[in-house]
Amino acid sequence: MAAETVEAPIAVTNAAWEAIEGGYDLQVHVAPDVISRRIDDLDLAKEFAAHKLKGFCLKSHYAPTYERAKVVTKASAHLGITAFGAITLNHSVGGLNPVALEIAGRSGNKICWMPTVDAANETAGRRGGATTKLPFWAQIQLSLSDEGISPPPLTVLAEDGKLNQAARACLERIGKHDMILATGHLGRKEIFQLVKTGKEMGLKRILVTHAEFPSQNLTPDEQVQLADLGANIEHCFTTMFTKKATWEIFYEAVRRVGPERIVMSTDLGQTINPPVSDGFAMFAQKMLDNGFSKAEVRRMAVTNPSNLVS
Repeated sequence: MAAETVEAPIAVTNAAWEAIEGGYDLQVHVAPDVISRRIDDLDLAKEFAAHKLKGFCLKSHYAPTYERAKVVTKASAHLGITAFGAITLNHSVGGLNPVALEIAGRSGNKICWMPTVDAANETAGRRGGATTKLPFWAQIQLSLSDEGISPPPLTVLAEDGKLNQAARACLERIGKHDMILATGHLGRKEIFQLVKTGKEMGLKRILVTHAEFPSQNLTPDEQVQLADLGANIEHCFTTMFTKKATWEIFYEAVRRVGPERIVMSTDLGQTINPPVSDGFAMFAQKMLDNGFSKAEVRRMAVTNPSNLVS
């Protein structure tokens, strides 16, 4: 598997740390996990508290994290840190499984990601698929395929181009429990149909996942259209830091969409990448260095994420 290419470390000023003070990172990949990580969730809570951050959402491609998040929050109460739980609708939880979502909702789950590693749109980790800049989970996917336990990829669309019944059943559970619907690694047509249908069904919290990531690669125009439909647009530090997308296209998208409709996350926790809180501050620094005000960065890193999880 090809190794990721990353940028040189970014020097961070006090202004960047101040801009994200009190912020929430809504996408972190930390231990315990099936993939090796640079830090576990309890130590991440200490790291966040040391930098005056407020919390994070634990993402796993394979296992629900909502019960784990409750333990982390209780163990970190003296630090003032809140961990939020999530579920990702890949085959390991039954795919587009409303039962899994109902249990998640009753357990206080915060974010539901649509399929990621098992999405039909996501070719990394499939034989004959993408071969460059592969994420760490791609090796797991290839291994599962080699063992003959890789079910068909998942889509949220029916043959008529509308949301299929399984996806609609999942949206009903997400809406019932007021969870955040995140679009995962779905493709353009799926994302647009999901956002439109989600709003029609009354969902209040919709987040378009890492808009520049290669399997999404949404243009600034498309991001504006999705924001106009009522979604928040998430941008992740690792996408640009690992050179999967350019900073220039990211800056253009932020200016077009507007900070009031954007969420900054890190997508960090990988062993080869910077510590999560450092990456969050580096993200803020890149924004400050490229003409965004401290108030705008706070809106994207603190206010908007806080509003989504409140």
